Amino acid sequence: MSVEPSVSVVVATNRSGPFFDEALGSVALQTRQPLEVIVVDDGAEDPAAIDRAAAAVPGHGSSTVGRRESALRATWRAAAHGDLLVFLDDDDRWAPERLERQAEVLASHPEAAASYCGMRSIDEHGQVVADADQRQVPDALSIARRSVGIILPNLMVRRSALIAAGGFHAGMRMAEDLDLILRLAQLGRFVCVPEALVDYRAHASNTTGRHRELVVSIDRVLQLHLGLAEDAGRDELAAALRESLQKNRRFAWWGAARAARRRWSQEGPVSAAGELGWAARTAPSGLVDGAARQLIRRLRRRG
Repeated sequence: MSVEPSVSVVVATNRSGPFFDEALGSVALQTRQPLEVIVVDDGAEDPAAIDRAAAAVPGHGSSTVGRRESALRATWRAAAHGDLLVFLDDDDRWAPERLERQAEVLASHPEAAASYCGMRSIDEHGQVVADADQRQVPDALSIARRSVGIILPNLMVRRSALIAAGGFHAGMRMAEDLDLILRLAQLGRFVCVPEALVDYRAHASNTTGRHRELVVSIDRVLQLHLGLAEDAGRDELAAALRESLQKNRRFAWWGAARAARRRWSQEGPVSAAGELGWAARTAPSGLVDGAARQLIRRLRRRG
């Protein structure tokens, strides 16, 4: 009789509150229960609140580990025991079938290193603001191009692949999931469950709100992998990573424009201009490239 692979859920948090409770509650409702839920205290102001929230998840040995020195990057090796690992952001939530569906697809594809699923964006009230658009990517080059949204919140990875890839980079605090995903993609294929099984919560205090730091971190990761690809003579991979770099430059302008609108209404035109000035210095080609792509899309729709 074959034994179903076990699943470890790792949650890194530095806060408690309604989003955190809802996130852990969505784990408790899974149709396939995990072996363990590991809550990593990543520097919470009220660690006792984190302990209480973790203890409230019924039925599968929830535990709280660490402080800052035992954050997410180290936890997967030190504390997680499952054959499959999933990482839950403290403000996201899952559909009840999330673990079951992704574990099933990995069981059907033993050659795969990881699975990813459809992921919607929701606001602070839980309302959907963007539908899932994930689809199956054909190869590692598509992952390097970031042609679909594969990030830590919608990833399920084999523990063996995570160990073979070397785990999380110890020197990164942001975009470490991109670095890991690029390394995992060299070990085996990624298989997709396109249904929207993860709700990614977009609000003012989460990572995407820190667009400047995120742009710089993504650029650093991509430049690192581009250098490795060029040194190895992997021309196709290098070209795919250059496309991804240009996408990040377009993202810099998107993030700056959104921040500028907010700053205009709250602080006035000088503050808004500062955001656009940052984008012009950081990603000068992103504006022209983004405008050209918009024009091409409009012409295609008319044609």
